[in-house]
Amino acid sequence: MSVRALVFDVFGTLVDWRSGVAREAASLLAPYAPNLDAGAFADAWRGLYQPSMETVRSGRRPFVDLDTLHAESLPDVLGRFGVAGVPPGVAAELVQAWHRLDAWPEVPEALARLRGRFLLAPNSNGPVRLMVDLARRNGLVFDAVLGAGYSRDYKPKPALYRDAVAAFGFTPAETMMVAAHSSDLEAAASHGLATAHIARPHEHGPAGGELTPSLPVTYAAADLADLANQLGC
Repeated sequence: MSVRALVFDVFGTLVDWRSGVAREAASLLAPYAPNLDAGAFADAWRGLYQPSMETVRSGRRPFVDLDTLHAESLPDVLGRFGVAGVPPGVAAELVQAWHRLDAWPEVPEALARLRGRFLLAPNSNGPVRLMVDLARRNGLVFDAVLGAGYSRDYKPKPALYRDAVAAFGFTPAETMMVAAHSSDLEAAASHGLATAHIARPHEHGPAGGELTPSLPVTYAAADLADLANQLGC
């Protein structure tokens, strides 16, 4: 069957999380840490992303959204960098940095091209409001918002992929997961979804990013515009 819907990983695939978080951290924390290595700060915070979600995935706690998890992990990151005296209001604003990320340059136009042929939705670990804020900030138009806020769990748990298929009413083969992370695509493929890998060589700044998938995929693209080209959009 031909693909009819595309569901997207967002952090790293559609938006540049590292640059955005570093920018916001440098600005908001300047009075408390004028010499902060903001890129390293963003990396450290992102490093707590999977462990924090695992507390929910494992069943050790009920579902809480990613904003809550980011707020809970922030004091640890501040402590690692010796940043003290940050008022609660500033800390709360820093959590909102994840709502103010910029899309990779080609994404808005490429998404518009893809939407002419396919139904589109984020399938992210971010909550609905975060996805809406990123879409409005970057001019991204989706047909639905799926993912953790919809399925009440975190990738790579099966619900996120199965719910993405069911939401549009298509078969798994008619639904394609688009991501810059092979682990996400591996999980999607295990539930029968088609897969598209997007190379993001600068996702982690100097540490790079995935240039090619580590497993067979339906499509492998240099960026989202390249995927749109391959799909005839």
